[in-house]
Amino acid sequence: MILQALHDYYQRKQRSDDPKDRLPAFGLEEKEIPFVIEIDREGTVVNLSDTRSGDGKKKAGQRFLVPQGVKKTSGIAANLLWDNAEYVLEIPDAKKLEAKRAKGEEEDYLSRLQEMRAEFVKQIDGLPDEARADPGLTAVRAFLVAGDLSFLEQQSAWNDILATNPILTFRLHGDVELVCQRPAVTAAAEGSGEEEDGPAGTCLLTGVTAPIERLHPAIKGVWGAQTSGANIVSFNCRAFESYGKTQRQGENAPIGKPAVFAYTTALNHLLAKDSRQRVQVGDASTVFWAEQPHDLEMMAADLFGEPPKDQPDRGTDALKALYQSIESGKFAMGGTDTRFHVLGLAPNAARISIRFWETAPAYELAQRLKRHFDDIQIARSAYDSEHLSLFRLLTAVAVQGKADNIPPNLGGDIMRAILEDLPYPATLLNAAVQRCRAEQRVTHARAAALKAWLNRDIRRPNRHKPNPEKEFAVMLDPDNADAAYRMGRLFAVLEKIQEEANPGINATIRDRYYGAASSSPATVFPLLLKLAGHHIGKLDEKGRRMLYRAFSDHKPDDYIGQVLSQVRDIPRQLRLPEQGRFALGYYHQRQAFFTK
Repeated sequence: MILQALHDYYQRKQRSDDPKDRLPAFGLEEKEIPFVIEIDREGTVVNLSDTRSGDGKKKAGQRFLVPQGVKKTSGIAANLLWDNAEYVLEIPDAKKLEAKRAKGEEEDYLSRLQEMRAEFVKQIDGLPDEARADPGLTAVRAFLVAGDLSFLEQQSAWNDILATNPILTFRLHGDVELVCQRPAVTAAAEGSGEEEDGPAGTCLLTGVTAPIERLHPAIKGVWGAQTSGANIVSFNCRAFESYGKTQRQGENAPIGKPAVFAYTTALNHLLAKDSRQRVQVGDASTVFWAEQPHDLEMMAADLFGEPPKDQPDRGTDALKALYQSIESGKFAMGGTDTRFHVLGLAPNAARISIRFWETAPAYELAQRLKRHFDDIQIARSAYDSEHLSLFRLLTAVAVQGKADNIPPNLGGDIMRAILEDLPYPATLLNAAVQRCRAEQRVTHARAAALKAWLNRDIRRPNRHKPNPEKEFAVMLDPDNADAAYRMGRLFAVLEKIQEEANPGINATIRDRYYGAASSSPATVFPLLLKLAGHHIGKLDEKGRRMLYRAFSDHKPDDYIGQVLSQVRDIPRQLRLPEQGRFALGYYHQRQAFFTK
């Protein structure tokens, strides 16, 4: 069903009225090409065009429509009129050459370069006679025969070519299009897939008889996978093959060549660097699309992803648009019943694993997204963003706040919970509580994660309790009688008293006692309450006025009694969910102190 939905998306893009919105036709693909060699009609180099933009290592080449590349393996396989510098210019990759030289394999590598160049020429010679008669192809053929690199060696970009082994292609001087984009070449490329030898069969996606693709093109852009790409459909062991189809790879999942091209082109388009329909969720590269053009396609990625620096309000704007769509019951573009698809992909060696897959009507999915943002909504300071992206939520519970330290599978599990309206994974609660204890700090994102987890746990269908439990509010709830929540509030009150009694203090009771207070309150709070008595006695008039205002005109010691009024005994131990309630109570109380 996933491949069929991607195939349908490709067909939808091809039906677009805007030519710029269409995906490459069968036999073509988009490729980032950093350097273009410009030659005259005699095959002499007249310019080396650098198409890269950006700074430093982030430089990216311009994307061009070129004949579809062959599937690269350990053998020699060249693309038509574009490839890396080893194939096009027969020059060694600097890093490879150094490694081969260290192993004593330099001669073998240089000999292999000659074979690669010969294979590149062979691809051109294999074109039909009418294509090879094209002036552009004649010029490229003349350049390859002459092999004169003296002009290129004088260019400032030559060292970059030697070091990085980039993709290269050709253009006739004075032309706008590349040689591989000339009509004679594209016509030959578009028809090449149909002419290849291969068994015919019934395509699983389209139901029509077509040549079956043996090796599916690689999927690129999945974070953590091989840079050369990885596969969703592939067979490399006898255990995975059908009876009678051993060593015949793609025949075990018979999909026609045009259908394979369609689904791989669509998915590579969605996963592209500049795609507005992809977002990184932990280790899961997530893409969104609909059966028809729809608001939710762009909205979903903006909701979950981190907004770009030059558009910091993009996430907040998407959040407002989501709520408006739910309230009005309609979208600016697209219907409420339009099927919407979400696909999460994770790396697995040379293959790609499906982390999650969800398809639902757009309005139903929008409601689930809204419930997620309702759940994570919590009181915040003025410098905390109204929009809390999933990336910030995940990094907040990761060690040192680094994306590389996000617990495995956590991002995919959270996304699945959002899309299917399920309880959040227990690993989210554990990670948030552990980070609060390790750093003695309850941040906005961690408090939001804890509130969301606890409320969904309270709403769990199979949760059996005689008295329905009250969900946690966005702001401080003075009527919430939960013991762990109240102990967290009390800890915040005692810390505030200490701060007012000792202005400018560097370290508070939070830095020393938070971990013990949140797990074993009975062993810590008697000491903290005794210390609070000394702190209250040290308060000056300014400090008392601050506390009176913060404590709703109660005296500090009266306020302590008010927080403890519905707590029979200070708990001896708090389990993990109760530690989450403690952290939430502490956060709510701290926010209340600074809320006008």
